[in-house]
Amino acid sequence: MRAKLLAEGLHPAPKASTIVEQRRGTMPTQDIRKQVALALEAVHNKKAEDVALLQLPRESSTFTDYFLICSGSNPRQVQSIADEVDERLSKDMGVEPNAREGYQTAEWILLDYVDFVVHIFNTQRRAYYDLERLWKSAHKLTAEELLHPQTATTAAAATPEAPTVKKRAKKAAAKKSVSVRAAAKQSARGGGGKSTARKTAAKKTGVKRKAAKKSAVKKASAKKAGAKRK
Repeated sequence: MRAKLLAEGLHPAPKASTIVEQRRGTMPTQDIRKQVALALEAVHNKKAEDVALLQLPRESSTFTDYFLICSGSNPRQVQSIADEVDERLSKDMGVEPNAREGYQTAEWILLDYVDFVVHIFNTQRRAYYDLERLWKSAHKLTAEELLHPQTATTAAAATPEAPTVKKRAKKAAAKKSVSVRAAAKQSARGGGGKSTARKTAAKKTGVKRKAAKKSAVKKASAKKAGAKRK
């Protein structure tokens, strides 16, 4: 029962000195991760639903390091998932849970492996206790992140570069747009120059026509005047 109370955050965490003596083992971190990964594989084998792997924050790691949380759709499946986890860890790694709770009722089965705890719920209990919300400071992990934390860290560190790439692309697109606008403006100016030249030429032609017409009128008047004199 104490393990469930701790899982719910309702039990005060014991002092670190007693934790080291009573709960925490001396198992290497990599071995713990392998065990958690095997438990994760086991719950997936039994078609567990809403599987979540949480790495607890450092201030809570005196209690345990990981929570593996999942759900079963009926009591038989909940028990079957628990049996699979128990059997795989026992056979493949020689590891037995420090405590088992809730198997008979199959509403919330808890397998306490000291360095990690497996929680198997039915749908109603999962929603009621909502451990992910209760432990919202925990970090959600994938199997890849669990087994290869350095790779995950490197990928996370590389992720912030993506916005930089987007910014560069935006700047290049804006620059191109400006160039296109400038070219269009220049073209418009060129078109305006041609239009002005045409207007000037038309104007000169009109002036010449008027001058020729005026000259023709003068000549006609002079001719008429000469005819009258004769």
